[in-house]
This record gives sequence, structure tokens and C-alpha cells, in this order.
Amino acid sequence: MSEGNTASATAASAPPPHEVEECRGVLRVYSDGSIWRSKNPSFHVDVRDDGSVLWKDAVFDHAHNLQLRLYKPANPSSSKLPIFYYIHGGGFCIGSRTWPNCQNYCFRLASQLQAVVIAPDYRLAPENRLPAAIEDGYASLEWLRAQATAEEPDTWLTDVADFSRVFVSGDSAGGNIAHHLAVRVGAGLGWLAPVQVRGYVYLAPFFGGTVRTEFEANGPKDAFLNLDLIDRFWRLSIPVGETTDHPLVNPFGPNSPSLETMDLGPILLIVGGCDLLRDRAVEYASRLKKWGKKIEFVEFEGQQHGFFTIDPFSNPSQQLMLLINKFIAHNSL
Repeated sequence: MSEGNTASATAASAPPPHEVEECRGVLRVYSDGSIWRSKNPSFHVDVRDDGSVLWKDAVFDHAHNLQLRLYKPANPSSSKLPIFYYIHGGGFCIGSRTWPNCQNYCFRLASQLQAVVIAPDYRLAPENRLPAAIEDGYASLEWLRAQATAEEPDTWLTDVADFSRVFVSGDSAGGNIAHHLAVRVGAGLGWLAPVQVRGYVYLAPFFGGTVRTEFEANGPKDAFLNLDLIDRFWRLSIPVGETTDHPLVNPFGPNSPSLETMDLGPILLIVGGCDLLRDRAVEYASRLKKWGKKIEFVEFEGQQHGFFTIDPFSNPSQQLMLLINKFIAHNSL
């Protein structure tokens, strides 16, 4: 048998690729490195668009074809509205601004906060491991600065947006991104001038570490974000060869920069009482309070990870909206 025929026979006898990782039915990674992504979201809910909020998409990063979704009240309460970023979650591996749960929550944010809401996408792992998602978060803020200074801006946005009142919020992985934006941008104008970020809202931020917290180890086994999924997300998203003590994962890891001397700006940190990430949120808030930072921590008893997007019309979700409204009002003075 010739060498070519031997190679063909070996290839033919090789076992087909098998699945090695799966996330929420929308992402599968195979043994040969190939990746399958569903075009459908993992949340099967109806989009509740009643026309009270207008929305449109815009490209903010042409190099990576990244888009963001803009929302504004159809009948705003004032001529200029604060800007509220909502960076979606999904363990850095799944999720999109187009998913119906994300869109429904952004409708509620724009309506209840009377704000312009900006929901950016970012590159997902494992195709694009960290820090890609965080760099894309920076890029979405740079896009906003470009709009604020452009000679011919998008008037759909600029006619109603108050660039001096910007709030950066993130859900789960988006909360991790919001933290890193706070580290880089902090309070005040800085490199974003004339855009001014007045505060940050972390919604159950996705932090990790090589040492399990007590609640990760012994919390509810039926948690919406369970331990197996947490570990899977980190395996797929952290830089190759690194551990979950990497500075992008663990804000208090052995090689993480100290937050004690940083001006992070005002922070509102929210977590559900049944969320396996609860202990990490508690530690984050406790350390920052000890260092004299402006941080408010609120735990919603009995609530799971992402309760506000799972049911944005629930009573806890409405209570959260009131907290965010108060936070925006207090830090807009």
C-alpha cells in the first residue's frame, strides 16, 4: 500500500470528533477544536415590545463587526436623559444583545429609568478568550466618546443623550467587564472626555478563584448558575494555561492589582441570595468598604442568578429598578 493510501486509511479509521464541552444547548466544543453555535438563544421567551421604547442597532467596532443596541423612551420625561450601559452575561461564552431576555430587560431599563440604554455585544470565548471581551467593553465606551465629539453624530442618540451622566452596568460576565472598566476609567472625565461616567452597577458579577467559597461548595445544587457551568465557562474563557486566580477572573488574586488606592467611582453591587456567586460579591463589597470606597451592596433574599432578566416584571426586579433609579439620581448631582 502506498504512503498516500496508508494516510487515507488512517484518516478513515480515526474516530469522529466527540463533544467535550456544552453550554446551555447553544454552544458545543468538540475534541478536534471545532465549535458549533446555535442561531437561537437559550432563553425561549417572547419579546415584549409595546412601542413605548424605540430601539436601533449600530456598529461600534468595524474591525470585529461588533454591534450595540440603543434604546430610548418614545416619549421621554425630559429633553436630556442619562446613559445607562447594559453589558449582557453568559460566562463570556454565550449571550447577545439580540437575545429576547436581554432585549426585554433593556426595554424595562429605558422605560423605568427614563434613560438611553446601550447594550453592546462583545467577542465570545472560546474563539476569543479573555481579555477580548473586556477590550470590547472599552471599545464601546470609546464609540460613545466618538459620538459625543463627532461633527456629524447620530442624532437619534445625541439629541436626547446627556454625555455627562453615564452609568456602566453589567450582568454576570458583563458585571466582570464593568469592574474592569471601573478599574480603567474610574470616576470623572479622564480619557473619555467629554463623556463622564458617574457610577457602576454590578449585577451578580462573574468573579472566580482557585479556592472555592463556602457557598460555591455547599450552596443550592439546583442553582440556575450551577458549579459545573461556572467551571465550564472559566475553562473556555480564561487565557490558555492560566488559572481562575488570573487578574481578569479574581480581583483579589495573588497577581491582581490592588484596588485599595484606585478611585473606582460609586458602585452599586447586586446579588441574589441563592446565587452561587454570592460570597464573591460579599467579599468584593466588604473589601472595598474597608478601603473607604463608595459602594452599596444589596442582596435579594431567595433570588437566583440573573433573576432580573429571567423575569424583568417580577416584584424583586421592580425593587431592583427602584434601587438603580435612586443610584442614578444620587450620583447625577
